[in-house]
Amino acid sequence: MAMLKVIEVLAESDTSWEDAAQNAVAKAARTVENIKSIYIKEMEATVDGDRIGKYRINAKISFLLKD
Repeated sequence: MAMLKVIEVLAESDTSWEDAAQNAVAKAARTVENIKSIYIKEMEATVDGDRIGKYRINAKISFLLKD
């Protein structure tokens, strides 16, 4: 029987929430194998003057455990 584990991560990007999600997966993939999905729990952004400075996400990444 396959079993998944879930970790919660925070990530950010200068360009978009999608890029922040990709950054989260790329960073997690450095130490975690068999990533299967990412669930975005929250999105927020910092504001500098009248522009968005950083796009931030709080996400859950699930991965398959080895037998």
